[in-house]
Amino acid sequence: MLIVAETAVHAGAYPGLQPRLMVPQALASRMDLAAELECGTYQRKVPVENIIAELQASGLQGRGGAGFAAGVKWATLAQSKKEHKVVIANGEEGEPASGKDQWLLNHRPHLVLDGLLLAAQAVGATRTIVYLSHAATVQSMRAAIAELEASVHKPAIPVEVHVVPRSYVAGEESAVCRAINGGQAKPTAKPPRPFERGVDDAPTLVSNVETLAHAAWISRNGAQAFRAEGTEQSPGTILVTLTGACHRPGVYEVPLGLTLDTVFEAVGGGYSAQPKAFIVGGWFGGMLAAEHSKRNCCYAGLRQVGSGLGCAAITVLGQDANVMEVAGDIGMWYTRESAQQCGTCIRGTQAIAGALVRINLGAGEHQDRENLIRWGNTLPGRGACAFLDGAAALARTVVHEFDADLRQCLSKSASKSKQ
Repeated sequence: MLIVAETAVHAGAYPGLQPRLMVPQALASRMDLAAELECGTYQRKVPVENIIAELQASGLQGRGGAGFAAGVKWATLAQSKKEHKVVIANGEEGEPASGKDQWLLNHRPHLVLDGLLLAAQAVGATRTIVYLSHAATVQSMRAAIAELEASVHKPAIPVEVHVVPRSYVAGEESAVCRAINGGQAKPTAKPPRPFERGVDDAPTLVSNVETLAHAAWISRNGAQAFRAEGTEQSPGTILVTLTGACHRPGVYEVPLGLTLDTVFEAVGGGYSAQPKAFIVGGWFGGMLAAEHSKRNCCYAGLRQVGSGLGCAAITVLGQDANVMEVAGDIGMWYTRESAQQCGTCIRGTQAIAGALVRINLGAGEHQDRENLIRWGNTLPGRGACAFLDGAAALARTVVHEFDADLRQCLSKSASKSKQ
């Protein structure tokens, strides 16, 4: 199974890019408060009362996976008339192929805090929380909070840290609220959604830590500067996690809109083997054939082929990789990571994994292929959260992108049955 290390092997910025998050000072070690103040952290050029409009103009999309417009989420909470509101920095990185949130929290915790406190001011929050699961990030963030509390920049609202065991669904926004409220870190049925009623039954903004870091940068540089990189539909830069058959796996800051080939060649050190497949969006966007290597690495570009950028974790598989075996392994991971709350999700993930494993082992039938097509198209949108959507994307893209490999396995199955 292809799982990124707890800490990025390599880190850096796209050549020629003026980095926003991965500044040179942060590459070697964690930036303390003094270093961050020299970078302008906790200093604003955009007034707080204008920051939501500036975010909307910037086109910043949430970096947690869904890519929802950050300005819209902030505006919704700001418009609430409730006196008690909560803002959460979500750093629970349960995606096994991603390491970008951990890098940010370990190297630039103050930039995340800056964005969190900015959001709290902008929406009128009365409680702020950092939600984490990795031990190193907890230590780094608590040290940053202590530094801030002892400085002249002491926040008006105390920043809390809430720690949960690591799991994929623990980072889903309703699971975040449920855990902080004292329950299990598992998704809840919707409605209500967190912006309606979340932590303490109050309107709650759950924002990925990278999203908050970009928001802090925008507060000092403005929307137009943010749009200087990226594309019209997917503006700005993004932290990508590269793993698999490349020479320099790690976390990198790149402009949105580069092709997959360009990303791997420019920052990943090039492919270590001729690509056969890409696993995109972490494991949530399914699998794409190597022919998509010229596809733009952005929200709109990957959505066009039925996939998604997600958390911007991308794994490349070389020509010697058995894509059906990898698909089966990922399918089994889905069965293990399910919250086990929704019958549709339990049965759906088990069925998808079972079909993929049978096909790879040479025990599949033609009906397994037909079922994967059906499940890939009918299961999305069911259950308490979007977890099943990822398994459905796996089923759908395996058939669509690697039907020749799949049929070859089925041919072997047919041959065995005749013997």
